[in-house]
Amino acid sequence: MIQWDEDGQIHSAKWHSENGIAPHQKIQVADDTLTADIAYRLACEGTAMLYKGDFQNARQLLQALVRRVDKPSKKSTRADRVAKEKTKTPLDTFNLHRLAQSQRARILGMVLIPINTDHSISLRRAPDVARACLEVYGEQAEPYVISLRELLGVISAHEWRKKGVPVLARDDEEIRIHPHYGVFSPIRGEYIELVLKAPLPIALKQNSIAFDIGVGTGVLSVVLAMREIKKIIATDPDDRAIACAQDNIDRLRLSEQIEIQKTNLFPTAKAALIVCNPPWLPARPSSSLEHSVYDPDSQMLKGFLSKLKEHLLPGGEGWLILSDLAEHLGLRSREELLSWFDAAGLKVAGRLDTKPQHQKVFDKTDALHAARSKEVTSLWRLSTK
Repeated sequence: MIQWDEDGQIHSAKWHSENGIAPHQKIQVADDTLTADIAYRLACEGTAMLYKGDFQNARQLLQALVRRVDKPSKKSTRADRVAKEKTKTPLDTFNLHRLAQSQRARILGMVLIPINTDHSISLRRAPDVARACLEVYGEQAEPYVISLRELLGVISAHEWRKKGVPVLARDDEEIRIHPHYGVFSPIRGEYIELVLKAPLPIALKQNSIAFDIGVGTGVLSVVLAMREIKKIIATDPDDRAIACAQDNIDRLRLSEQIEIQKTNLFPTAKAALIVCNPPWLPARPSSSLEHSVYDPDSQMLKGFLSKLKEHLLPGGEGWLILSDLAEHLGLRSREELLSWFDAAGLKVAGRLDTKPQHQKVFDKTDALHAARSKEVTSLWRLSTK
């Protein structure tokens, strides 16, 4: 619960944060008279602002905070910044970037919006967000408060869920995947192309069964189904991912071909092909929403590799989809990765590489541009020694 003083009376409401932000201790009621400069000062001092004015004005206030947060500091000269960049290692740059992103998120999360029990918003010019909030928060028994920034993310996710993301074509039909909030969207299509192009293991001719480890949205299970594999078992420990994947599989009428199981890593069986696209960066996620990006201490990656051999049928292959961004950031070396293959009794049967084409690769202002510009995404075809 959070509490605030309004007109001399203490009010309280349920606090909700998908990013794991703790309930704010200092809250001030704000309206359309609040200036961006004062709001920025309050946010930096740790005071959250519960907005009771016009909703669209609240959005404009948040945009003003974004401009102030992202404005380059005047405290250091350009020469100072260049000198610092030369002395920083890629790992230092990554850690400083994450710290800056955390501080940015903290400040921008200080504008709060009250939500009614039925997920409606009582502010002037507020949009209808009931459906979007219901998808994320479920039925509520009481009013609650969330950050405006999170609410905008919920609205955006709802639109992606409605429209879907085009991933491939089948018989002149565009196939779309509909990501749910909190499940990583397959907007980076280069790894999908790798799964489409990789030669299928011969073992599939005898046993046409594949596993998709860490199903997420279900996109790779759908691709495997398009490649005419008769039986696909997809696994994931996350309830949101399972619901999302099942939704997409049902939309595409593939439920007889694809079975989803809630489990960590492998089902209790063997397959001719086992595909895994783990989180690519071995670092600690700062919220539940980051688990699809960060794999602390490479736990999922090492778990997949260590158990792969015992779940492969004779002549089968494990396809590991992995970016080398972690290597360019100093988070993991290629030698480490290859040593994990060897320790697991695996050998590399082949590898397909591709260069990502997403926007950040070409954005020279991005803090991680030096690493991103060298990034290669690979599909490692692994077989038993």
